[in-house]
Amino acid sequence: MFPTAKEGEGERFVAVIDDDESVREALRGLFQSVGLATEIFGSVQDFIQAGGLKRAACIVLDIRLPGRSGLEFQEALARSGAALSVVLISGHVDVQMAVRAMKAGAVDVLTKPVREQDLLEAVNRALAADRLRREEAKGDEALRARHQTLSDRERQVFAMVAAGLLNKQIAERAAITEATVKLHRSQVMKKMEAVSLPDLVRMADRLAKAEAREAL
Repeated sequence: MFPTAKEGEGERFVAVIDDDESVREALRGLFQSVGLATEIFGSVQDFIQAGGLKRAACIVLDIRLPGRSGLEFQEALARSGAALSVVLISGHVDVQMAVRAMKAGAVDVLTKPVREQDLLEAVNRALAADRLRREEAKGDEALRARHQTLSDRERQVFAMVAAGLLNKQIAERAAITEATVKLHRSQVMKKMEAVSLPDLVRMADRLAKAEAREAL
């Protein structure tokens, strides 16, 4: 699994991966001119070896690279669940290639020579998506921390409440009284900081999705 970008692991930057040095330098100049920290790489392997997977907020990636192509790398990132925004560029983009890229979550697919404004707009969308993912990741971390404060019994009740079971059904399955279920349910609401039952159900769904992403 590819590691995902985390806070505190160095300055986040826009990564340019292209085997054409003139393109790399031109794009670095463009991004730096609008205040974006930028690092350039001649291959996917160079990017990985430099620790870019942990720090890049956005990748501007040439589709047609020697060895492992940019499109193959982007698809591998998508399969792994790595939270990286990718803008693909290429001297020639056919429909099939563009469809593959968008299905794998590319922010945009642009044809060289790329219009500067089009590229900057795509990168800004990619950076906004990266910020949103990091905010959601912080929220997930806080939610997991609250979930960890629950006792084993409270977690059991939490799961059954979120599944839509009534207090009576929970009592039967857990072999406890309804009064005890109500007590645990109240504690779960308090510890999870849920304002309503629907809110608690949404929390359970979010926890399940976060666990699924980590298992990829």
